[in-house]
Amino acid sequence: MKELLPGSDNLSNKISFYHLLLLMMSLPFDRFYSHVILISFCVHTLIQLKKNNVKPVLTTRVLAVQSVFFITAIATIYTAYPQQAFAEWGRGIVIFILPLLFCFNTLNIQKYRPILLLVFAFCCTATIVYLYANALLTIRHYHLPFRAIFSYAFTNHNFSEPIDMHATFLSMQLLIALVYLLYLLIKDKISSALKIICSICCLILLAGLIQLSSKSILVVLFLMIDIVLPYYLLTGHKRVKFMIAAATVSAIIMVLILNNNNFKQRYINELKTDLSAYQPGQTNEPRLARWHIATQLIKTSPLIGHGSGSEIKILGDSFYDHKLYSSYINQLNAHNQYLSFLLKSGVWGLAIYLLVLAYGFKIAIGKRDVVFISFMLLMAIVSLSENVLDVDKGVFFYGFFFTFFLFSYPPVKRVTNSRLQHNNVDCLATN
Repeated sequence: MKELLPGSDNLSNKISFYHLLLLMMSLPFDRFYSHVILISFCVHTLIQLKKNNVKPVLTTRVLAVQSVFFITAIATIYTAYPQQAFAEWGRGIVIFILPLLFCFNTLNIQKYRPILLLVFAFCCTATIVYLYANALLTIRHYHLPFRAIFSYAFTNHNFSEPIDMHATFLSMQLLIALVYLLYLLIKDKISSALKIICSICCLILLAGLIQLSSKSILVVLFLMIDIVLPYYLLTGHKRVKFMIAAATVSAIIMVLILNNNNFKQRYINELKTDLSAYQPGQTNEPRLARWHIATQLIKTSPLIGHGSGSEIKILGDSFYDHKLYSSYINQLNAHNQYLSFLLKSGVWGLAIYLLVLAYGFKIAIGKRDVVFISFMLLMAIVSLSENVLDVDKGVFFYGFFFTFFLFSYPPVKRVTNSRLQHNNVDCLATN
């Protein structure tokens, strides 16, 4: 792996490399660090900017990432809540900036991608080790039994609370790290020592994913290890053996969940609650009730929506009218990114987002890039239960990794008929 470090690269690219490395390492932690590093990266890129080194900006891959920001900007034109709309601009500006930084920078992302992802995976592993250490020290301090680590007090958001991270958004990062390490173990020829380290890290990351107890992430995890990884990385008997082993691991995980009251409550009972009809006076208001209210509001302006920044305001009033007081007091959003686009920008906004997802899947599947596929699955599935693009960590996750994976490959150069004919003439003349 030493040859993957930027030892022989120029100083500007070395600084860019370490900016990216630090930015990836900061993702599991407080947004303050990510913002500071991003600002520093912007300043460095502008200082080193040279016209001849700038990659084309008006390309499909750049516009694909930025389109989510443009939806917010366009839907601001007709919103009744400009203050909230511009607050969304502030959160989403990262999505606009990151592709430009990759265009203005000369760093070879394809070359350094392996070491960047490896360090990111190790950082995610270290984060989970820290969270488990924190939980165990708390258990010891209060003289609780060791099995308390699987209780409500140390799972889901309570587990990730020491680093102030939403359990689902942390789980999204862990899954990217886990898939990359599994890719190394399956496909890459790495040393025995690194294999042992990666295997240990995989077990820690898997334990962390179960501890964080995100239902949507568990779905993506099963899809990746049971289907995507063996299909794209293996053939013949190796594929069959891996699928059997993966199915066994999945079955063990489900047995552990069903035999622990807390995990069963989180994964099974809460899922039933989320998808059940709302009963007046119910403490845990189901997502289905919020989705139903959001759908009713969407019907009042299906084509263009209600404008950027409108979601919390109009949902809050409707929550109050329907006696969903907990959702009203906590100013909850729709908890569904697709419904969120329909609420704020209507059919046209959702259509663009779906096209962006389709474009990402096309590139990821075309390149047979399992890590990129895992990212796209995360965005598509988690968008069913969370407003991924309405929170800072979700915006950073989407903006950074989508840009990172797209820029891992050189843009496709189209050959025109005239150019093809010219090349044929050259070949004939040479012959």
